[in-house]
Amino acid sequence: MRVTRKMIHPELSKTGTLIRIILPSFTEQIFRFAKIMIKPMKGKCRRRLQYEQQYISRKDGSLLRICIYSPLLPQKDVPGLLWIHGGGYALGTPEQDELFISRFIESSSCVVISPDYRLSVDAPYPAALDDCYAALLWLKEHGSEYGMRTDQIMIGGDSAGGGLTAAVSLYARDEKKVAIAFQMPLYPMLDDGMNTSSATNNDAPLWNSKSNYISWKLYLGDLFGSQDIPSYAVAARAKDYRPLPPTCSYVGSIEPFRDEAIAYYNQLRASDVPVHYKVFEGCFHGFDIVCANSSIAKEASAF
Repeated sequence: MRVTRKMIHPELSKTGTLIRIILPSFTEQIFRFAKIMIKPMKGKCRRRLQYEQQYISRKDGSLLRICIYSPLLPQKDVPGLLWIHGGGYALGTPEQDELFISRFIESSSCVVISPDYRLSVDAPYPAALDDCYAALLWLKEHGSEYGMRTDQIMIGGDSAGGGLTAAVSLYARDEKKVAIAFQMPLYPMLDDGMNTSSATNNDAPLWNSKSNYISWKLYLGDLFGSQDIPSYAVAARAKDYRPLPPTCSYVGSIEPFRDEAIAYYNQLRASDVPVHYKVFEGCFHGFDIVCANSSIAKEASAF
Protein backbone atom coordinates (compact mmCIF):
# COMPACT_ATOMS: atom_id res chain seq x y z
CA MET A 1 0.00 0.00 0.00
CA ARG A 2 1.68 3.17 -1.19
CA VAL A 3 0.77 6.11 1.03
CA THR A 4 0.52 9.49 -0.66
CA ARG A 5 0.49 12.77 1.21
CA LYS A 6 -3.18 13.23 0.29
CA MET A 7 -4.01 10.02 2.15
CA ILE A 8 -2.60 11.39 5.42
CA HIS A 9 -4.93 13.23 7.79
CA PRO A 10 -4.42 17.00 7.35
CA GLU A 11 -3.38 17.49 10.97
CA LEU A 12 -0.70 14.81 10.62
CA SER A 13 0.60 15.64 7.15
CA LYS A 14 3.45 18.02 8.03
CA THR A 15 4.76 15.80 10.81
CA GLY A 16 4.46 12.77 8.56
CA THR A 17 6.45 14.44 5.80
CA LEU A 18 9.19 15.43 8.24
CA ILE A 19 9.39 11.89 9.66
CA ARG A 20 9.74 10.45 6.18
CA ILE A 21 12.73 12.73 5.54
CA ILE A 22 14.48 12.21 8.87
CA LEU A 23 13.68 8.52 9.41
CA PRO A 24 12.75 6.73 6.16
CA SER A 25 12.72 3.37 7.98
CA PHE A 26 14.24 1.55 10.95
CA THR A 27 17.31 -0.64 10.59
CA GLU A 28 19.03 -2.90 13.10
CA GLN A 29 21.70 -0.23 13.54
CA ILE A 30 19.08 2.40 14.32
CA PHE A 31 17.41 0.08 16.83
CA ARG A 32 20.74 -0.45 18.58
CA PHE A 33 21.54 3.26 18.55
CA ALA A 34 18.07 4.10 19.91
CA LYS A 35 18.62 1.68 22.78
CA ILE A 36 21.63 3.74 23.85
CA MET A 37 19.78 7.04 23.45
CA ILE A 38 16.84 6.08 25.69
CA LYS A 39 19.01 5.12 28.66
CA PRO A 40 18.71 8.59 30.28
CA MET A 41 14.92 8.13 30.41
CA LYS A 42 15.15 5.17 32.74
CA GLY A 43 14.44 5.65 36.41
CA LYS A 44 12.82 9.08 35.98
CA CYS A 45 9.13 9.95 36.10
CA ARG A 46 8.13 13.15 34.31
CA ARG A 47 4.53 13.31 35.47
CA ARG A 48 2.73 13.90 38.74
CA LEU A 49 2.45 10.28 39.77
CA GLN A 50 3.72 7.96 42.44
CA TYR A 51 6.61 6.10 40.83
CA GLU A 52 8.92 3.36 41.99
CA GLN A 53 11.04 0.56 40.59
CA GLN A 54 11.22 -3.05 41.63
CA TYR A 55 13.39 -5.90 40.40
CA ILE A 56 12.10 -9.41 39.75
CA SER A 57 14.35 -12.45 39.50
CA ARG A 58 14.26 -14.29 36.19
CA LYS A 59 14.79 -18.05 35.89
CA ASP A 60 18.39 -17.48 34.82
CA GLY A 61 19.12 -15.36 37.90
CA SER A 62 19.16 -12.00 36.10
CA LEU A 63 16.82 -9.20 37.17
CA LEU A 64 13.83 -7.72 35.40
CA ARG A 65 13.11 -4.06 36.18
CA ILE A 66 9.47 -3.11 36.52
CA CYS A 67 8.09 0.42 36.90
CA ILE A 68 5.14 0.93 39.23
CA TYR A 69 2.84 3.92 38.75
CA SER A 70 -0.06 4.92 40.98
CA PRO A 71 -1.99 8.09 41.94
CA LEU A 72 -0.45 10.66 44.26
CA LEU A 73 -3.40 9.93 46.53
CA PRO A 74 -3.78 6.14 46.44
CA GLN A 75 -7.30 4.69 46.29
CA LYS A 76 -8.76 1.35 47.28
CA ASP A 77 -10.45 -1.24 45.07
CA VAL A 78 -8.95 0.10 41.86
CA PRO A 79 -8.07 -1.79 38.66
CA GLY A 80 -4.57 -3.10 38.06
CA LEU A 81 -3.03 -2.63 34.63
CA LEU A 82 -0.01 -4.32 33.09
CA TRP A 83 1.11 -1.83 30.41
CA ILE A 84 3.64 -2.97 27.79
CA HIS A 85 5.55 -0.33 25.82
CA GLY A 86 6.04 -0.45 22.07
CA GLY A 87 9.11 -0.16 19.87
CA GLY A 88 8.98 -2.99 17.34
CA TYR A 89 10.13 -5.43 20.05
CA ALA A 90 13.59 -3.90 19.52
CA LEU A 91 13.59 -0.58 21.38
CA GLY A 92 11.82 1.30 24.13
CA THR A 93 11.46 1.64 27.88
CA PRO A 94 8.46 1.86 30.23
CA GLU A 95 9.06 5.56 30.89
CA GLN A 96 8.36 6.46 27.25
CA ASP A 97 4.67 5.64 27.76
CA GLU A 98 3.99 7.88 30.74
CA LEU A 99 1.46 9.87 28.68
CA PHE A 100 -0.66 6.73 28.27
CA ILE A 101 -0.10 5.71 31.87
CA SER A 102 -0.99 9.09 33.35
CA ARG A 103 -4.27 9.14 31.40
CA PHE A 104 -5.25 5.73 32.71
CA ILE A 105 -4.47 6.73 36.28
CA GLU A 106 -6.29 10.06 35.96
CA SER A 107 -9.44 8.34 34.74
CA SER A 108 -9.52 5.34 37.08
CA SER A 109 -6.91 5.78 39.87
CA CYS A 110 -5.53 2.40 38.77
CA VAL A 111 -2.12 0.99 39.61
CA VAL A 112 0.05 0.40 36.54
CA ILE A 113 2.95 -2.02 36.24
CA SER A 114 5.20 -1.64 33.19
CA PRO A 115 8.08 -4.07 32.58
CA ASP A 116 11.44 -3.10 31.10
CA TYR A 117 11.37 -6.29 29.07
CA ARG A 118 14.35 -7.62 27.15
CA LEU A 119 14.60 -6.21 23.63
CA SER A 120 15.06 -8.31 20.54
CA VAL A 121 18.46 -6.75 19.76
CA ASP A 122 19.65 -8.49 22.93
CA ALA A 123 17.40 -11.54 23.15
CA PRO A 124 14.76 -12.78 20.68
CA TYR A 125 11.50 -14.52 21.52
CA PRO A 126 10.56 -15.76 24.10
CA ALA A 127 12.52 -13.31 26.26
CA ALA A 128 10.04 -10.41 26.03
CA LEU A 129 7.03 -12.69 26.54
CA ASP A 130 8.63 -14.31 29.60
CA ASP A 131 9.37 -10.91 31.12
CA CYS A 132 5.88 -9.56 30.53
CA TYR A 133 4.27 -12.66 31.98
CA ALA A 134 6.55 -12.49 35.03
CA ALA A 135 5.40 -8.89 35.54
CA LEU A 136 1.78 -10.03 35.27
CA LEU A 137 2.35 -12.63 38.00
CA TRP A 138 3.97 -9.95 40.15
CA LEU A 139 0.95 -7.70 39.65
CA LYS A 140 -1.40 -10.48 40.72
CA GLU A 141 0.63 -11.16 43.86
CA HIS A 142 1.47 -7.58 44.89
CA GLY A 143 -1.17 -5.37 43.29
CA SER A 144 -3.36 -5.40 46.39
CA GLU A 145 -0.55 -3.58 48.23
CA TYR A 146 -1.38 -0.62 45.97
CA GLY A 147 -5.17 -0.89 46.38
CA MET A 148 -5.81 -3.17 43.41
CA ARG A 149 -8.84 -5.43 43.18
CA THR A 150 -7.63 -8.91 42.28
CA ASP A 151 -10.62 -9.47 39.98
CA GLN A 152 -9.83 -6.38 37.87
CA ILE A 153 -6.44 -7.18 36.37
CA MET A 154 -6.11 -5.70 32.89
CA ILE A 155 -3.40 -5.75 30.26
CA GLY A 156 -2.56 -3.34 27.44
CA GLY A 157 0.15 -1.93 25.24
CA ASP A 158 0.83 -0.11 21.99
CA SER A 159 2.40 -1.41 18.77
CA ALA A 160 4.75 -4.26 19.70
CA GLY A 161 3.36 -3.80 23.20
CA GLY A 162 -0.05 -4.50 21.67
CA GLY A 163 1.32 -7.66 20.08
CA LEU A 164 2.75 -8.73 23.43
CA THR A 165 -0.60 -7.92 25.04
CA ALA A 166 -2.34 -10.35 22.70
CA ALA A 167 0.37 -12.97 23.24
CA VAL A 168 0.36 -12.66 27.03
CA SER A 169 -3.44 -12.91 27.03
CA LEU A 170 -3.19 -16.21 25.13
CA TYR A 171 -0.42 -17.46 27.41
CA ALA A 172 -2.24 -16.48 30.61
CA ARG A 173 -5.41 -18.15 29.36
CA ASP A 174 -3.54 -21.40 28.86
CA GLU A 175 -1.48 -21.22 32.06
CA LYS A 176 -4.63 -20.52 34.12
CA LYS A 177 -2.74 -18.66 36.87
CA VAL A 178 -4.11 -15.16 36.19
CA ALA A 179 -7.62 -14.24 35.06
CA ILE A 180 -7.35 -11.16 32.83
CA ALA A 181 -10.50 -9.06 32.94
CA PHE A 182 -9.83 -6.78 29.94
CA GLN A 183 -7.22 -6.19 27.25
CA MET A 184 -6.26 -3.12 25.24
CA PRO A 185 -3.83 -3.93 22.37
CA LEU A 186 -3.53 -0.58 20.59
CA TYR A 187 -2.54 -0.76 16.88
CA PRO A 188 -0.96 -4.13 17.65
CA MET A 189 1.91 -5.81 15.83
CA LEU A 190 0.44 -9.27 15.33
CA ASP A 191 1.37 -10.96 12.07
CA ASP A 192 4.84 -11.94 10.86
CA GLY A 193 3.38 -12.95 7.48
CA MET A 194 3.36 -9.29 6.41
CA ASN A 195 1.30 -10.20 3.32
CA THR A 196 -1.90 -8.24 3.88
CA SER A 197 -2.81 -5.31 1.67
CA SER A 198 -1.85 -2.75 4.32
CA ALA A 199 1.45 -4.48 5.19
CA THR A 200 2.68 -4.96 1.61
CA ASN A 201 4.93 -2.20 0.22
CA ASN A 202 3.66 0.22 2.84
CA ASP A 203 5.73 3.41 2.96
CA ALA A 204 3.75 5.35 5.56
CA PRO A 205 5.56 7.64 8.03
CA LEU A 206 7.14 6.30 11.23
CA TRP A 207 6.55 2.59 10.56
CA ASN A 208 6.52 0.93 7.17
CA SER A 209 7.05 -2.46 5.54
CA LYS A 210 10.86 -2.23 5.67
CA SER A 211 10.84 -1.47 9.40
CA ASN A 212 8.31 -4.23 9.94
CA TYR A 213 10.48 -6.83 8.20
CA ILE A 214 13.61 -5.98 10.19
CA SER A 215 11.66 -5.95 13.44
CA TRP A 216 10.08 -9.37 12.97
CA LYS A 217 13.40 -10.83 11.86
CA LEU A 218 15.07 -9.61 15.05
CA TYR A 219 12.24 -10.71 17.33
CA LEU A 220 11.77 -14.20 15.93
CA GLY A 221 15.47 -14.95 15.46
CA ASP A 222 15.98 -18.48 14.14
CA LEU A 223 12.21 -18.93 13.89
CA PHE A 224 11.88 -16.15 11.31
CA GLY A 225 10.43 -17.42 8.03
CA SER A 226 9.37 -20.70 9.59
CA GLN A 227 5.86 -22.12 9.65
CA ASP A 228 6.51 -23.65 13.06
CA ILE A 229 6.03 -20.49 15.11
CA PRO A 230 3.90 -20.58 18.29
CA SER A 231 0.98 -18.21 18.76
CA TYR A 232 2.71 -16.91 21.89
CA ALA A 233 5.27 -15.38 19.51
CA VAL A 234 2.82 -14.35 16.78
CA ALA A 235 -0.74 -13.94 18.05
CA ALA A 236 -2.18 -13.98 14.51
CA ARG A 237 -1.17 -17.65 14.27
CA ALA A 238 -3.54 -18.68 17.08
CA LYS A 239 -6.24 -21.15 16.11
CA ASP A 240 -8.47 -20.64 19.12
CA TYR A 241 -9.38 -17.30 20.72
CA ARG A 242 -11.80 -18.63 23.31
CA PRO A 243 -12.15 -17.38 25.96
CA LEU A 244 -10.05 -14.23 25.76
CA PRO A 245 -10.96 -11.08 27.71
CA PRO A 246 -13.15 -8.23 26.40
CA THR A 247 -11.07 -6.06 24.09
CA CYS A 248 -10.82 -2.38 23.16
CA SER A 249 -8.46 -1.04 20.51
CA TYR A 250 -7.89 1.30 17.61
CA VAL A 251 -5.66 1.44 14.55
CA GLY A 252 -4.80 3.94 11.81
CA SER A 253 -6.15 3.39 8.30
CA ILE A 254 -2.81 3.85 6.51
CA GLU A 255 -0.47 1.92 8.75
CA PRO A 256 0.93 -1.57 8.05
CA PHE A 257 -0.92 -3.14 10.98
CA ARG A 258 -4.41 -2.08 9.85
CA ASP A 259 -5.48 -5.32 8.19
CA GLU A 260 -3.95 -7.70 10.71
CA ALA A 261 -5.49 -5.75 13.57
CA ILE A 262 -8.95 -5.79 11.99
CA ALA A 263 -8.60 -9.52 11.27
CA TYR A 264 -7.71 -10.09 14.93
CA TYR A 265 -10.69 -8.08 16.14
CA ASN A 266 -12.99 -10.06 13.84
CA GLN A 267 -11.54 -13.37 15.01
CA LEU A 268 -12.19 -12.35 18.60
CA ARG A 269 -15.79 -11.45 17.77
CA ALA A 270 -16.27 -14.75 15.97
CA SER A 271 -15.13 -16.40 19.22
CA ASP A 272 -17.80 -14.50 21.18
CA VAL A 273 -15.31 -12.09 22.73
CA PRO A 274 -16.77 -8.57 23.23
CA VAL A 275 -14.74 -6.17 21.08
CA HIS A 276 -14.87 -2.40 20.66
CA TYR A 277 -12.51 -0.93 18.07
CA LYS A 278 -12.18 2.01 15.74
CA VAL A 279 -10.19 2.73 12.59
CA PHE A 280 -8.94 6.33 12.41
CA GLU A 281 -8.87 7.52 8.83
CA GLY A 282 -5.66 9.01 7.46
CA CYS A 283 -3.65 8.08 10.53
CA PHE A 284 -0.22 6.48 10.39
CA HIS A 285 1.37 4.34 13.07
CA GLY A 286 1.84 6.02 16.45
CA PHE A 287 -0.04 9.16 15.38
CA ASP A 288 -1.45 9.51 18.89
CA ILE A 289 2.09 9.81 20.28
CA VAL A 290 3.98 11.93 17.74
CA CYS A 291 0.98 14.24 17.17
CA ALA A 292 -0.51 14.00 20.66
CA ASN A 293 -1.98 17.52 20.56
CA SER A 294 -3.90 17.03 17.31
CA SER A 295 -7.67 16.69 17.50
CA ILE A 296 -7.55 13.23 15.89
CA ALA A 297 -5.08 12.01 18.54
CA LYS A 298 -7.28 13.44 21.29
CA GLU A 299 -10.26 11.67 19.75
CA ALA A 300 -8.34 8.38 19.82
CA SER A 301 -7.35 8.97 23.43
CA ALA A 302 -10.95 9.72 24.39
CA PHE A 303 -12.11 6.55 22.65
